[in-house]
Amino acid sequence: MKNIILTGLIVLLISACATSPTGRSQLMLMSPEQAISESKQAYVSTVTEVNKEHKLITDPAWVNRISTITGRLVTEAIRTNPGSADWQWSVAIIDDPETLNAWCMAGGRMAIYSGIVTQLSLTDDEIAQIMGHEISHALANHTAEKMSRAILINAGMSVASTVTDSNGYLLSGTAVAAQLALELPNSRTAETEADRIGIELAARAGYNPDAAATLWAKMAKAGGSQPQFLSTHPSPDNRMETLQALSKEMRALNPTLQKSRIYPVRMVTNINQL
Repeated sequence: MKNIILTGLIVLLISACATSPTGRSQLMLMSPEQAISESKQAYVSTVTEVNKEHKLITDPAWVNRISTITGRLVTEAIRTNPGSADWQWSVAIIDDPETLNAWCMAGGRMAIYSGIVTQLSLTDDEIAQIMGHEISHALANHTAEKMSRAILINAGMSVASTVTDSNGYLLSGTAVAAQLALELPNSRTAETEADRIGIELAARAGYNPDAAATLWAKMAKAGGSQPQFLSTHPSPDNRMETLQALSKEMRALNPTLQKSRIYPVRMVTNINQL
């Protein structure tokens, strides 16, 4: 039985390779389409809960600002990845002054928390860097990649249980090894990839690429406990230096920072828009 399970895992891994937009090899045990389907359910559940707490921002100033910025980014996302034209691009603005966070699920469903904008006094250019980074995770199929790692971790734990006859100590060690071997390096790589794709999206959309470095400088100075945004976005010491170097290259793509047209992103201000 042990050999059968191990052989099955090896065959699965060999047949589950994909390539990211930057040419990186990715583990894909779950298809992007499956990830989009799962993400939709998670998004509806999350936004429904936020709505129950009366935390969906409907203020026109907020809505217009975020829809304009994300709309321009989505225009460029679709230009570079035509398949994403079929996604349900949408944004929920969550009223949570204490939370510094933003995200984009597979399929283009996004959220940004008021705290990250107000606490850091973000400019439009800096908001564009955040949302460009998050959109890049979706474009690069990072959601499907993360889900695939979770599947593999669970499968590895099952093998360990079979091999050790449910020896809890070794099972725990296998789980920790899987986390270190699969999740940490890939997560750092994915973040670097999203930095690269995101700063280009923002520049092509007409937002100053220099804002990528100023954004992360603000994040680093947020003080106190680590911001939620950073807790899920590993930040190497040279991140700002790398972004500053990329900024020169990106500025050449759109020297005058001409603004892209605004794609009609759905702004989620009530659950009927889900």
